[in-house]
Amino acid sequence: MKASEYRSQDVEALKQELVKMQREHFNLRVQKATGQLGRSHELVRVRKSIARCKTILNEKLKGAQ
Repeated sequence: MKASEYRSQDVEALKQELVKMQREHFNLRVQKATGQLGRSHELVRVRKSIARCKTILNEKLKGAQ
């Protein structure tokens, strides 16, 4: 998801999206450890998405104060 799409969401939706991506990241790490991960670029994509989401979430929380 792009940063502009994250910016259009509210705080609760961002928190839910973050939890979803963290679960996906965990599942990908488990697949990598067991040798079942075929698309290693997915790990990088999810990690960057998590960072993007956290950044925008922090911006929104700081702006609310």
